[in-house]
Amino acid sequence: MSVIAEIIDTLENKIEKLIIKIKSLDKSNQDLKIELTKSATIIQTQSNEIEALKSQYETLKIANSLLGSDDNKRDTKLKINSLIREIDYCIAQLSD
Repeated sequence: MSVIAEIIDTLENKIEKLIIKIKSLDKSNQDLKIELTKSATIIQTQSNEIEALKSQYETLKIANSLLGSDDNKRDTKLKINSLIREIDYCIAQLSD
């Protein structure tokens, strides 16, 4: 019977170790989920900032072109022509 008792004790020890390891892995998993959520929030915030900065950059490019800068003159002319067409369209709609 002592052999069976030893086997049972060994199994109990192994099961206890497995339970401790599972708890440790669960804790680690929860920590990683929290870190992932934080990272996703940071990425979203940075993406929004990038979009805002791109918009500001485009606005600054147009402003520089309007101030006489030779860079991006073509883009500025195209934008102005587009705005004029939109205004003409609005005036035509109002005239009807």
